[in-house]
Amino acid sequence: MRRRAFLSGALGAAIAALYARTPYAQGDSHAMPMQPDASGMAGMQHDTMPAHAPLAAADALQAGAPLPALRTLANESREPGHFRATLVARPVARPLLPGQPDTLFWQYDAGAADPDRGKPVIGPLIDVHEGDTVEIRFVNNLSQPSTVHWHGLPVPPDQDGNPSDPVAPGAERTYRFTLPAGSAGTYWYHPHPHRMTAEQVFRGLAGPIVVRAADDPLASWPERHLFVSDLKLATDGTIAPNSMLDWMNGREGQFALVNGARRPRIDVTRDERWRVWNGCSARYLLLAFDDGRPFAQVGTDGGLLGAPREGVTLLLLAPGERAELIVRANAHASDAKLMAAQYDRRKMAMMGGSLPPDAAFALADVRFGPGAATPDAAASPELPARLRSIVPLGPARARKSVVFSEAMDMKAMHQPGASARAMPRGMHFLVNGATYDPGRVTLTSRRGEVEAWSIENRADMDHPFHMHGTQFQIVARERAGMRVEEPLLAWRDTVNVEPGETVWIATVQRDAGDRMFHCHILEHEDLGMMGTLRVT
Repeated sequence: MRRRAFLSGALGAAIAALYARTPYAQGDSHAMPMQPDASGMAGMQHDTMPAHAPLAAADALQAGAPLPALRTLANESREPGHFRATLVARPVARPLLPGQPDTLFWQYDAGAADPDRGKPVIGPLIDVHEGDTVEIRFVNNLSQPSTVHWHGLPVPPDQDGNPSDPVAPGAERTYRFTLPAGSAGTYWYHPHPHRMTAEQVFRGLAGPIVVRAADDPLASWPERHLFVSDLKLATDGTIAPNSMLDWMNGREGQFALVNGARRPRIDVTRDERWRVWNGCSARYLLLAFDDGRPFAQVGTDGGLLGAPREGVTLLLLAPGERAELIVRANAHASDAKLMAAQYDRRKMAMMGGSLPPDAAFALADVRFGPGAATPDAAASPELPARLRSIVPLGPARARKSVVFSEAMDMKAMHQPGASARAMPRGMHFLVNGATYDPGRVTLTSRRGEVEAWSIENRADMDHPFHMHGTQFQIVARERAGMRVEEPLLAWRDTVNVEPGETVWIATVQRDAGDRMFHCHILEHEDLGMMGTLRVT
């Protein structure tokens, strides 16, 4: 049955009664933890979870410090065209709340002698070039199995950190792949073990990737990186577990961090190229400046657009999406806030219906200084009218259908203790009517064939669709029988699909093997909204 009907019944009333005991009744059920604690796999073996402290206040973390620079993963190779490095996943404690113990994150480091371990918990930037052969040794010093998924990169399936290829605690493996021509863009990496992806990401395991082209028309522009992540922090300094609402809607903490900092300060004195990542589990980012000033969009997940989109004032980034922007300085000093504007992704309430959309909030405070009117005006380059050539994939030789839906098992949810388990019983998020089964192939494709995929959302809330290992082009969107052709030709690997909407994409697979596709709300992925594509 559909989720709204389920929640409006007797079970919804029972859960609502539990919620009446906590001040987070309609927003965050912190009294109903649903996620393993930092002890890792051991926590998943218990039927019930211990009580946790309430959430910290939304202003508990310091704001206003300069935007931290991202760490950069050092290349251990001196061979031209070869990038070799080490990534270690490990627990790292950081002081966050005054008077409380350090907060235990899980973090990617460069190794035992990494001098940057005390810096913000964002994985180091992997900065590479088209044509590079990449060799990254991954060491898992966590208490859970893990992988490294190279989100969006065109890598062979057996090198993409799929859930079928876990690295055990204490073990290691080396990922190897070569970046083909045309792969320049803004990507990221994160874990992908089945049923543990959400926890590992919200504890800090994620980092950015930039692939550069030799003929990048924007190479002379000053570049700024903004990696947005999510943090749900308790008053005792611990990272809070998932609540029932987190599993149902996807987790959103009370803090959205930029490069690991709350509401940092950014000084813009020249026109800049911004790369922005949405590395949150479920938070949607409707980017805007609070004074309505426009910016230009020049890139999406898979690299530059064909031409700049000028005059943009709102840009939606679903979880997992990235964008490249041109942000311009002012002739006179002025201040603005980079906002996550209000966006209604139709989160569910426990009593039926939807929660109201989250209020807009500031991601960063931006001081715009003099630009074009200053003596160093020549330092601000011209924005080219053309950025790259993007050719439509052409007529499809095969068609695929993906349907997102939800199902709730009321009997299972009524079982004693069901609301306090590590993962909720009876809550299912489906692809083509089934939850993910590691032993089942959902769809099959042939290498080199252009395919038309329809992604239909029959669920009650937005779901971002993500395909591993290949980029696609959005062709059209359809709602209530009305089909609208996509006006922007671009390469993407993640696309939001609204309730009742069907998105048509064109794609082609280049490598044989098993690929994943799934909803990139990570709780939904862990609960089964994922499928396997076998390419022959």
